[in-house]
Amino acid sequence: MKILFTNFHNTNGGGHVTYILDLARELSGQHDVSLAVSPTSRLYRYARELADVRVIEQRYSSRLLRMIPEVRQLRRLLRANRYDVVHVNGSADHRHVMLACQGLSHRPKVVWTKHNDHSITSFGNVLRARLATDHVISVSSFVKSMVDNSPYAALPQTVIRHGIDTRRFSPADASDRNAQRRALFGDDHHDLIVFGSTGGTDYDKGWLDLFAAVSRLPAEQRGRVRVLVAGAPLSPEKQRRVDDLGVAGLAVFPGLVDDVRPLLAACDVGFVLSYREALSYACREAMAMGLPALVSSAGGLPENVSHGHDGWIVPPKAPEAILPVLTTIMQCPQVLAEMGRAARQKSETEFAMAPFVAQTFAVYQAVTRS
Repeated sequence: MKILFTNFHNTNGGGHVTYILDLARELSGQHDVSLAVSPTSRLYRYARELADVRVIEQRYSSRLLRMIPEVRQLRRLLRANRYDVVHVNGSADHRHVMLACQGLSHRPKVVWTKHNDHSITSFGNVLRARLATDHVISVSSFVKSMVDNSPYAALPQTVIRHGIDTRRFSPADASDRNAQRRALFGDDHHDLIVFGSTGGTDYDKGWLDLFAAVSRLPAEQRGRVRVLVAGAPLSPEKQRRVDDLGVAGLAVFPGLVDDVRPLLAACDVGFVLSYREALSYACREAMAMGLPALVSSAGGLPENVSHGHDGWIVPPKAPEAILPVLTTIMQCPQVLAEMGRAARQKSETEFAMAPFVAQTFAVYQAVTRS
């Protein structure tokens, strides 16, 4: 099968990058796989390292004068390669594919993955649903509920949650764990409880709420906590907010990293306290590393965690609801090992890569037969 993945991001791209790379890597051995993505994106840089995957420079601008030649370029690509499936992953690349497909003698089937919780009721979505969507993949039941109340409601839809490479994301052995903790926190790391997030430093990721909860702990307990947040470097305003909470000495901000595994290896708990979230790779990767997950009840996040078994679910924007969880952990840290084992077991049975890829490819097969 000839498959083209598209993605509009010009820079980091977040979970879209992981999603597309995983599918491209797993499918390229048996199928003709190409990516049409921005040359300035992290996805472009990573995809060029994949064997047997063709990476094409393609931009998805919204300004008309730039859009016209981009759509023409994409149309030439579609006409020359006669793809069976184009898998689109955002509104801008979906729009370009819709325009490029008009009047083609061989129109590829278009599969769209809804990755986020942004509104999909605009006129642009009406057009894309009617003219250039053959199947919708929703990454969570929460997202499915959005699709069910949108212009895409009448189209075939499948819920396929993110797969995780559980061989690559697996619990660190004791020596690696100690080495990472020593590098980040010094020799006196043994009694620390480390909370880690790789979901980014945007405000709506909720990480400041964890700092606010930590600031309310008694001084002795607070001193045993460390919070690690990977993502874009903090702005002066964000740094001031951390400083104002009096927890700057407990915080580590390693910036954007290509490989989050060493950071997660140093942690005891993964956390994603977002105000809006479709599902979350960051949560699933932490759980695959054997970390219980502290998550908010926003969007699809609760679909990852069984409260009290492999993590905790708290309301978003509620440091007061996080505080009892912290208190329990500080008073009974031995619960972390048991909950971490449960998180790892869930990742092996529910987050595995093979079912994710097989279910996605089954969608491709279904649309090409229709």
